[in-house]
Amino acid sequence: MRSVSVFGATGSVGENTFDLLMREGGASAYRTVALTGGRNVARLAEMARALRAEIAVTAFDDCLPALRDALAGTDIEVAAGSAAVHDAADRPADWVMSAIVGAAGLVPGMRALRHGGKLALANKESLVTAGQLLMATAAANEATVLPVDSEHSAIFQALVGEDIAAVERIILTASGGALRDWPLERLASATVAEALAHPNWSMGARITIDSASMFNKALEVIETREFFGVDPAQIEVIIHPESIIHSLVGFRDGAVMAHLGAPDMRHPIGYALNWPKRQTLPVARLDLAALGGLSFRAPDEIRFPALRLAREVMAVRGLAGAAFNAAKEVALDHFIAGELGFMQMAAVVEATLNRVSSDCSLGNAVLTLEDVLQMDHLARIKAAEAVTMVKGR
Repeated sequence: MRSVSVFGATGSVGENTFDLLMREGGASAYRTVALTGGRNVARLAEMARALRAEIAVTAFDDCLPALRDALAGTDIEVAAGSAAVHDAADRPADWVMSAIVGAAGLVPGMRALRHGGKLALANKESLVTAGQLLMATAAANEATVLPVDSEHSAIFQALVGEDIAAVERIILTASGGALRDWPLERLASATVAEALAHPNWSMGARITIDSASMFNKALEVIETREFFGVDPAQIEVIIHPESIIHSLVGFRDGAVMAHLGAPDMRHPIGYALNWPKRQTLPVARLDLAALGGLSFRAPDEIRFPALRLAREVMAVRGLAGAAFNAAKEVALDHFIAGELGFMQMAAVVEATLNRVSSDCSLGNAVLTLEDVLQMDHLARIKAAEAVTMVKGR
């Protein structure tokens, strides 16, 4: 019986992972080692009971009593706090889903890799902040990293049986998010509610807003470079409003392989769960005749400055990704709180990168996890200062 752990079980990716595990037999088919979540302890406890998890962990200390009460009468261990989440990753599992949102997912993923096995990586920030380190850790422990972002799963699948040296270009598709058809001059006044109205995907709030600002795609551009090892110049982005083509790979002979499918995260999750085999998945089958057509347009980097910033980060590499992601998370927090305008988020990130680079060399090689965590901390301080500066303009 395969052992599994799910980090970020109560988020959108975690919920879809739980759905697939239950459809494939649940506790009778899998030994669930650890489930972690946030403040939705009722749902976390429900999942832990259904899968008979060995331990359930909430990331918030103040949620421990509620989680303990919800799992009273079971043999399931309970714990709380970030250290407890990290400790849960020290428990070996054959397959680990890394679906914690943001930089908080880095340490659990890194710890899980030490046991070998398979890491299904939905936490793109791990590769953005510490890509070289993460992939080196996987190699040293003979672990396999399987991409779960729909775009990178699509690329991964298109490359099956192919030589990466034959790749000429990788094209990431982007829906454009909730505000993709707004006039440029109106974007500055976009509200949180408006940015959350994604037309295609059902995702968590933070990633949905990142989709509207294209910061999510900017992270994915960096993720592509780190995971597949291609030159940044080979990575392209195109807006594809229908979200049917998830990514494309172009080869030096002119052929282009496209991965098509309904916008349903259970496909990339299911592919990673069953890899290297394919299993029947409960996702909609495409009716191309009913679909009628697919459309594409080039992204405007004035409208989406996050894409330009991602290119600058890749040119520096090293610790630049950690600074970029930390600043993005701080800016997003302030937008959600109503303290920054939609277009001001990119200004905060750019100002933070400038401030951090003036204090230290971002291009230095990432040697340790501690280097990344220290940069994350420093960049958050600088980003908070940048928020005040941008707000005062």
